[in-house]
Amino acid sequence: MTEAVRQRPVIIGLTGNIGTGKSTVAAMLADLGAEVIDADGVAHAVMRRGSQVHREIVQVFGPGILSPHGQIARERLGAIVFGNPTALVKLEAIVHPAVIDVIDGRIAQTSAHVVVIEAIKLLESSLADRCDSIWVTTSRPDQQIRRIVGSRNLSPDSARQRVEAQPPQADKVARADIVIDNHGSLSATQEQVKSAWKRMQGNPGGPGCDLEKEADAV
Repeated sequence: MTEAVRQRPVIIGLTGNIGTGKSTVAAMLADLGAEVIDADGVAHAVMRRGSQVHREIVQVFGPGILSPHGQIARERLGAIVFGNPTALVKLEAIVHPAVIDVIDGRIAQTSAHVVVIEAIKLLESSLADRCDSIWVTTSRPDQQIRRIVGSRNLSPDSARQRVEAQPPQADKVARADIVIDNHGSLSATQEQVKSAWKRMQGNPGGPGCDLEKEADAV
């Protein structure tokens, strides 16, 4: 008997500037039944000691970026590429192809009806081309700064610098199919996520993917 052809999942691309609550929204989508792929987490994995990506990064940026255990110290690497567009392009040229290969493999193997690709640079990469729907999280700058200070142990000035260094949120919003305004309460965000999930009913993504029924079951 021939094995049934695997249906392609609906792919949501989830993006937004730093500190706008992407991970919060991703967790809510996971609760609704989606498989979430964190592109930053994948990048961590492909940069581990012993990988080809690790070797190439050290070759380009030097052994000074390594921790005492030989892993890439992201804060040291970040100090080189942050605010240096040329260095950042070099880094992304090494890391992004490997990240995309891993994500494509996970999409090909999943049994989930919906896959969420969470990536801060989704729209700047070819990952966006894989998505059926682009979701963008937004928030106020003061909230972004507070979240970054709390989650990354940075000073308010350092957090503000990172927020201000990113493109305007409006640039991402202009390309969004769904905008999640994450400035209010968690319950308000959750209502937006559930509503958007239901509205995806009928969007491209393959037959048999009834998002509305899945949402109602949660």
